[in-house]
Amino acid sequence: MKAWAILAAGLLSGGRAFAAETAPRLGVHFQATVIDQGNARFDSHSTGANSLPPGPESATSITATLFMGLRLLPGTELYVDPELSGGRGIGAVHGVAGFPNGETYRIGDPQPTISTARLYLRQTFGFGSESEKLEDGPNQVAGTAAARRLMLEAGKFSLTDNFDGNAYSHDARSQFMNWSLMSSSAWDYPADTRGYTWGALAEYHAPDWALRGAAVAEPKVANMLDMDRHLGRAHGFVVEGEHGVRLGERKGTGRLTAFYNEAHMGNYDQALAQPGTPDVTLTRAYGRNRWGVASSDDLELSEHLGAFARLSWSDGRNEIWAFAEVDASEALGLDFKPAAWGRPQDDWGVAAVVNELSGPHRRYLAAGGLGFMIGDGALHYGPEMITETYYRWQVLKALAVSPDAQLVVNPAYNRSRGPVPVWGLRVHAEF
Repeated sequence: MKAWAILAAGLLSGGRAFAAETAPRLGVHFQATVIDQGNARFDSHSTGANSLPPGPESATSITATLFMGLRLLPGTELYVDPELSGGRGIGAVHGVAGFPNGETYRIGDPQPTISTARLYLRQTFGFGSESEKLEDGPNQVAGTAAARRLMLEAGKFSLTDNFDGNAYSHDARSQFMNWSLMSSSAWDYPADTRGYTWGALAEYHAPDWALRGAAVAEPKVANMLDMDRHLGRAHGFVVEGEHGVRLGERKGTGRLTAFYNEAHMGNYDQALAQPGTPDVTLTRAYGRNRWGVASSDDLELSEHLGAFARLSWSDGRNEIWAFAEVDASEALGLDFKPAAWGRPQDDWGVAAVVNELSGPHRRYLAAGGLGFMIGDGALHYGPEMITETYYRWQVLKALAVSPDAQLVVNPAYNRSRGPVPVWGLRVHAEF
C-alpha cells in the first residue's frame, strides 16, 4: 500500500518533478549540418533500378533545426522544432542498405523544405525527495527534476530521441554518419521520410535505470511522408530497458529494446509465388508485421577511450517499411578523445558493421525484386560490411568540421559489386 500511496502522491503533484522551478522558462537552440559525400569508381557486374551507380559521384545534404522548449507549468513543457532539410545522398539514397549519410533519412524532396520536425507536450511527475540537475539543451529546458520521475509525451517526435541511445554512436550530426551506426538498423522504426512520427511515449527514470515504451503511427506507404490514420491496423510498439553499469571507476550503459510494427506491408514469399519478376508492393495488405530485438551498449575503457556494441535482429518475413533494408546487424566501435594531442574537445571514432538479410528477403532480391532502397536486378549474396572512421575537429565552441571515410563491401548484399570507397566532409554548427 505504501508504494501505491507514493505513486498516487506523485501523480497528483506533478510540480514535484520540478520543485525548484516556479516560473515558466524558455529554451532555444539551433543546429545546422552540411554533409558533402562522394564515392570513387568501383567494379560492378550487375546493375539494376536501385543500384548505386558505379561511376564517381558526389552529393550534398543540409539540415537546420530550431529547437524551442517552453515550460508552461512546473512539470509541463511544450516543444516545437521547425526544421529545414534539403539536398540528396549519392545514388539518390539507393544501392546501399547501411547508407553512408545519416542526415539524408530526414530529406524527402531534394529542394530545401521547411517542416515541423517535432511538436509535442511533455508532462513529468516526480517521486521522492532526491533531485538532479537537468542541463539546458535541445529539447530539454534547464531545471532541477526529481531523480525518480515518470515522463509522458504526446505529439510528433522521433523515436530515436528516446530509444536506442548510445554515448558514442547515435548522432550523424556529430558522431558516425552511417545509418547502421547511428541506430540499430534491423529496427525498422516507424517514421516518415524525414524520420518523425506521431504518437505517445512513457518513461520511468531512476538514478541507475530506466524503462520506456511508446505507441506510434506508421507511414501510409513505405518510406513516405503521409502517416496511416488506420491506427488500429497500422502502428508500432517499442519497449526498452536501460541500466547503468560500473567497472571500477568506469561507467557504461546497457539497453535492450523489443519492437513490433504492423502496417499495410507486402510479403516476400507471396511476391515470389507470383509469375514474372516479383513485386512486393503488389502483395500489400493490412495484418502484416515485423518484430524483433536490439541491444545498444557503451562503456568507458579509460578517461579518453570508449567502446560500443550494437546488435539487432528482425523476423524479416514482410516488407521493410520505414528505415533501412536490414534484417540483422552487428556493429562494434571505439571513440577516442585526443587529450594527449592537446585536443580534448575533439573526437576520433572508428567502427565496423555487418548487415544481413533474412532468407525470404534474400530470395526476393535474387529473383530481381526491388525494395525502396536496394535492388540490383540479380544477387550474388554476401553480408554487407561497412567500416567508417571520422575525426571531429572542434574549430570553435559552436563549430565542428569532420572529415569522414567509409568502405562498403558487398553494397546491397551483392558480391558482384564494389567495394565502394566513400569520402565525406561534415560541417556542423550549434548553439
